[in-house]
Amino acid sequence: MEMESLKSCGAFMKKLRLEPIGSDSDELNGLTFAVKDIFDLEGQITGFGNPDWGKTHSAAICTAPTVLSLLKSGATCIGITVMDEMAYSINGENFHYGTPVNPVAPDRVPGGSSSGSAVAVGAKIVDFALGTDTGGSVRVPASYCGIYGIRPSHGVVSVDGVIPMAQSFDTVGWFATNACILKQVGRVLLQSDHESKGLTKFIVAEDCFKLLDSKSNRQTIGILVDSVRELYGSDQMIEYVSIGDYIEKNVPSLKKFMTIETCSNNNIPSSLRALSAAMRLLQKYEFKENHGEWVSEVKPSLGPGIAERVQEALRTTKDEDIDVCQTVKTELRVSLSGLLGDCGILAIPTVPGPPPKLKTETTTLEGFRAKAFSLLSIAGVSGFCQVSIPLGIQDNLPISVSLLANHGSDWFLLNVVEAIHNVLYL
Repeated sequence: MEMESLKSCGAFMKKLRLEPIGSDSDELNGLTFAVKDIFDLEGQITGFGNPDWGKTHSAAICTAPTVLSLLKSGATCIGITVMDEMAYSINGENFHYGTPVNPVAPDRVPGGSSSGSAVAVGAKIVDFALGTDTGGSVRVPASYCGIYGIRPSHGVVSVDGVIPMAQSFDTVGWFATNACILKQVGRVLLQSDHESKGLTKFIVAEDCFKLLDSKSNRQTIGILVDSVRELYGSDQMIEYVSIGDYIEKNVPSLKKFMTIETCSNNNIPSSLRALSAAMRLLQKYEFKENHGEWVSEVKPSLGPGIAERVQEALRTTKDEDIDVCQTVKTELRVSLSGLLGDCGILAIPTVPGPPPKLKTETTTLEGFRAKAFSLLSIAGVSGFCQVSIPLGIQDNLPISVSLLANHGSDWFLLNVVEAIHNVLYL
């Protein structure tokens, strides 16, 4: 790779080269990848997106198992990528190291916190890249950069050797420019069954698509449904539901969060607002448990937005319905498993609209973030797998859609995504 290309997109914290090792398989022979600055690499300091973190931590003594698996399958790692500080943003703007340039919309944010990994793939510097997704940190930048991104089922891919953000939600995900490479990487990293299953149910969450503007709404649903209809030759498996109503009826513990107003926008179903509130509360609490002591002792320099979020997390206590959050997680997984079964797919928007402009004020983004986290919380809280699929460019900005499948049905989901990709792009 040309060094000039590495510099121009700002995706990389550090250029290095880790050659393939061993001979577990040749699944990824000839492919290059990059890793987010949250994965341990032997002999390297894992920076966690913040210079003070790097100054107060030693070099890793071993490499994260996920990275080793990729190297053992023939892939070559060429660099460590920029990320949002402490993985606490979905924007992708790093106050200290700069913002990686969105390859399809240079005046827009690339999405975070796995911003550099998404940009490296979107700019075609690497074939695929590793990121992490706690609240949306693979799905959002995948959507903003017009590429594929997967958040696997919670607990399916090893998070050993990865700095935790909030372990109830942390997952290791990856980006690719096409569904074939996305699936190749999945063959290496997924511990789930690779048996093929046929799609029996395709559910469109109508209320979620109403969070988009009408033009995007019509185009996204139309492209998606037409692809499914072409693949399976029938409308019989396509269903339309209000996922907000379904969740409200089947997740009783959410009532505890129904009175929490996260946004004045009435377009967001109340159950999804509540789900988002539960997710963010548990995330703040676990972040404090993981990093509160370090933040209090070191008092690191943190960028705008991140600093306020971290301080809010440090004020969280276990008295704030933390146990109820765990109950919500269990109830949501059971209820959505009943809806989808082993061979069903749920379709939602990945994000509520195109990527925001660079350096947009945090207050201006509040409504957008509220909608985004309402969508992102469905897979986040349930632990289901989700793939963001690029659908091209509208008004010079990328659009996408997401497909979700039951916990542990990652391989099934990747097969469906590949089939839809073939219809869309062949």
